Amino acid sequence: MICIAHLSDLHFGRADPDLRAPLLEAVNGARPDVVAISGDLTQRARSAQFREASAFIDEIEAPVVIVPGNHDIPLDRPLSRLIAPFAGYRRHISLDLQPKFVSDEVAVAGINTVTRFAWQSGHVKRRALKRLCTVFGGDPERLNVVVAHHPLEQAPEVRKSPTRGAHAAIDTLSGCGADVLLTGHLHTWHAGPIITRPEGGRILQIHAGTGLSTRLRGQENDFALLKVDKPELTLERWVAGPDRLRFAPADVRYFRQEPTGWTDATPRTASYAAR
Repeated sequence: MICIAHLSDLHFGRADPDLRAPLLEAVNGARPDVVAISGDLTQRARSAQFREASAFIDEIEAPVVIVPGNHDIPLDRPLSRLIAPFAGYRRHISLDLQPKFVSDEVAVAGINTVTRFAWQSGHVKRRALKRLCTVFGGDPERLNVVVAHHPLEQAPEVRKSPTRGAHAAIDTLSGCGADVLLTGHLHTWHAGPIITRPEGGRILQIHAGTGLSTRLRGQENDFALLKVDKPELTLERWVAGPDRLRFAPADVRYFRQEPTGWTDATPRTASYAAR
């Protein structure tokens, strides 16, 4: 079985300091094979915020795959954003904006969807997709996971701009073996097969909310645990309790990968407490 922890939108500079230790305790306690962090490590791409994020990442015991988010390039320094948007990220987090982790059972590959020319909305570039398809072109039995900050599909009521190139990206990734897409940006929890493209159901998209930020969207701080034994995937949502002392599992969903795509196999009566 493969275990993946998915964190997003930590927003150091606007993070709840009381949640830092409980989040690390929960993530490390789950003993994941790999941890994916889908961007927005900082609030304003300041050096001090990147240093806080780096210190947090250093305490994660598993291998980590991290991509930048739109908050990880300067907002209020337009010249820096234009000339060297990822300078702070590269200095403090990683030179690699699209890292990967590959084992016999899983390939987790990041894609950078941040563009300096539109601070909030994302953009998927063709050459980045080509690279992902190269990573995923190995063992067909391996689970292939994409980590991106911006979602490729979002609900109609979401006010944030949709990601440019999303439809083409869904088609390309569906065709080259991507199984799961881990995203953030929206600060809300969601999980389900992509439905806006004919082949989109081959990809299970999971939005994590925010692990640490005080900028909530009516939901608790959370992160996701994926436990995969193909073709079965169990998805647990872990949330911060009212006392802010610990993260605990609050919801569980079950998905099954069929030849035509993912299906939600969660019983109507399912609850975490009952399991």
